[in-house]
Amino acid sequence: MRKALILGTGAIWCSLAMAQTGLPAAPHPQAIPVLQAASQTAPGGQNSAPAATMPPPQGPQLTLGEAEQMAIRNNPRVTVGKLLALAQHQVYREALSGELPTVNGAVTGVEAEEATRISAGALTASRLFEHAGAGVDFTQLIYDFGHTHNLVLSRKLSEKASNANALATTEEIVLATDQAFYDALTAQAVLRVAEQTVNTRQTTETQVNQMTQNKLKSTLDLSFADVNLSQAQLLRLNAQSNEQASMATLDAVLGLDHDVDYDLVEDTGAPPPPPASVAPLIQTALSQRPDLQALNYDTQSAQKYARSEWDQLLPSISAAGTAGIVPVRPDQYYTANWWGGIGGNVNIPIFNGFLYVSQAREAKYREQAASENARDLRDRIVRDVRTSWLQANTSWQRMAVTAQLVQEADLGMKLAQARYTLGLSSIVELSQAQLQQTSAQIEDTNARYQYRLSLSTLNYELGNAP
Repeated sequence: MRKALILGTGAIWCSLAMAQTGLPAAPHPQAIPVLQAASQTAPGGQNSAPAATMPPPQGPQLTLGEAEQMAIRNNPRVTVGKLLALAQHQVYREALSGELPTVNGAVTGVEAEEATRISAGALTASRLFEHAGAGVDFTQLIYDFGHTHNLVLSRKLSEKASNANALATTEEIVLATDQAFYDALTAQAVLRVAEQTVNTRQTTETQVNQMTQNKLKSTLDLSFADVNLSQAQLLRLNAQSNEQASMATLDAVLGLDHDVDYDLVEDTGAPPPPPASVAPLIQTALSQRPDLQALNYDTQSAQKYARSEWDQLLPSISAAGTAGIVPVRPDQYYTANWWGGIGGNVNIPIFNGFLYVSQAREAKYREQAASENARDLRDRIVRDVRTSWLQANTSWQRMAVTAQLVQEADLGMKLAQARYTLGLSSIVELSQAQLQQTSAQIEDTNARYQYRLSLSTLNYELGNAP
């Protein structure tokens, strides 16, 4: 019994070399430079399976950096954010005009029936004289107890909030670009695995069919081989659909209104390991996140606006003046050919139906709401940074496990082929080995790209500007 076991084991190992002329070798995913680099640096020192030759590119090449820059230039959400920031700057200038003088000029000429009077529609001096004149009027706010000044500061802080929101939108688009880019890379890699699986199982089905005709295998074996081939074809159809959908998503994020099948090029550098501690990451995010900065500016703007609304209850002091010339005039009614005057005015609000009080209270409540929104976002940033850091660490460890899984699945596939060739196992065992190998290759591909995407997500959560 022991001798038979030794001979059987030796026969299996010897048949590994013969399997090259029997059933086809196990398929391997095609080369993806970043995947090779990631597998060499993954924890545990595991390496990925040997890679096949890459097919020639079918479209223009596109790197991740180029995709990010294209999205920043073309995506309409980025443009909208910048335009809203520019519009808010004009709102600031509108408020600033309240501190600057207002000057109006006028040129007037009148031809009238001399010394006639307006008999209807006016209560002011109504005598008409033929004359022509030109002059200017000006008004200047002197002091209003900070109402206008606080309003200007509020609009300036709102402008800073708009700029921060525009930057936050840009970072969101960069993250969406990274996600679409890595999703497309994953879909293309899975499609290559599916195509190689179909080719391998097609060869297996052809050989089993030939052996069945020669009465070396049963029709059950052929039936299993046909089922495996059909499953591989379904996998390829799904992979093709996912690849086209992911590329369409990438085109949309890039701001394109037509389909472009890019040949995606991944960075060949090895991805760095995740940060060792999450505490400094949280502090960095709280100080750098542009959306949090925008809410902080909004809170400060609401505080200044609430102060300016209360200042409406206080008096305001302003100056006014006028000057001009009258070159054409009736001399009997004009003692000089020019006029001029200057004066001051103090406006004291007494009662307007509690309008200013209600406006001030409304502004105070909105200030408190803005402060709570900022606090809520701070809590969510702490949670998101911690979650992204944990996901990055998990993805980093997962790469080592999937790399080892691919090696074990390849070895199991070779042994199953050898056993089936020697007639020591059924087609069920070979089918299970093929399925495990395909699943391992797909899991390995997903793990590698998922780790890179998790680094991009963590970078976004930290508020690192592109």
